[in-house]
Amino acid sequence: MKPPIYLDYNGTTPLLAEVVEAMRPYMENEFGNPSSNHWYGKNARQAVDNARALVAGLLNCRSEEIFFTSGGTESNNHAICGVARALAQRGRHIITSAAEHPAVLEVCRYLKREGVATTYLDVDSTGLVDPAAVAGAIRNNTVLVTIMHANNEVGTIQPISEIAAIAVSQGIFMHTDAAQSVGKIVVQIDKLGVDLLSVAGHKLYAPKGVGALYVRKGVPLEKFIHGAGQERGRRAGTENVMQIAGLGKACEIALHDLEQQTAHLKFLRERLHKGIIEAVGQERIHLNGHVEQRLPNTLSIAFKGLRADKMLEKIGGQVAVSAGAACHSETVNVSHVLAAMKVPAEYALGTLRFSVGRMTTVEQIDQTIKAVSGAVKQLTFGDKA
Repeated sequence: MKPPIYLDYNGTTPLLAEVVEAMRPYMENEFGNPSSNHWYGKNARQAVDNARALVAGLLNCRSEEIFFTSGGTESNNHAICGVARALAQRGRHIITSAAEHPAVLEVCRYLKREGVATTYLDVDSTGLVDPAAVAGAIRNNTVLVTIMHANNEVGTIQPISEIAAIAVSQGIFMHTDAAQSVGKIVVQIDKLGVDLLSVAGHKLYAPKGVGALYVRKGVPLEKFIHGAGQERGRRAGTENVMQIAGLGKACEIALHDLEQQTAHLKFLRERLHKGIIEAVGQERIHLNGHVEQRLPNTLSIAFKGLRADKMLEKIGGQVAVSAGAACHSETVNVSHVLAAMKVPAEYALGTLRFSVGRMTTVEQIDQTIKAVSGAVKQLTFGDKA
């Protein structure tokens, strides 16, 4: 049986062949511990150092400011908890948005146990945070602002450089979760002006279970994992050389053809969007997210009066996508992002997220249009479709 077309690249990405090859030596022969001083250890250390330089190259920062983690979630935890705890005597207030990933929201909720208060800023109907709202939320005891670079559900890209400038001008540290943006658009530290930035390997064709955290030199950050002192004392534990090598290679590839890939992803996304509009009618669908300030690969669209679970039942064998609402037999839970954007229920309940990637073809886009339009017509008109 032919597998369905994969259009859930925001959920995770397949490994690039070049990434697999970069990892292969550390699955087979190069088994050394990077902390060992002998020949085997030095080879492993060189691999880690090389990968660190490649990640730094993509982000346009210094290698010594990159710390490897187990992924985006750990990077977010380390950044937020690390700053909050290191500056506990100075202040216990964080600013974030209501549309963040759970890897940020849950961390902030957890820190409430430690006496850290969090302000959750509203977003507008396109998912944008108003920089003025950030400025207005700053208190005397604010120590951190954490706003994601690009939303994982609707793709909206936040004005991070403006927000960071506000935070920095007040002596407040700025973190951004860039898990969804790295490798899809230009993500450079000097342009964003942030102090901390999170990277997730499996969002840019590297393995699951590896990520990175950028920490600007001089940022106070409490240790996240205590032990033998790897990662220059920031994160203990023997480095995952194989996956780190894969992340480095993925970042090298992303930097090499970023402009070309960004244009290609946008072309595919627009072809899909226009095709669905032409097939089912503009009046039946609603775009979630910002029209322009959006990831080039992400299309979140709502089908008026339909339910996402019923749509997935119809197209699941042909196309793999994500729903914007969790539907059960008697209850329906709209995602917190769509709720924060105040998307009307008649649309939110029928939201699907399509996210294209490097392996997506024009033929697959056209097949998806047929599958989706067929499902919409069948669910709307039944056997008369």
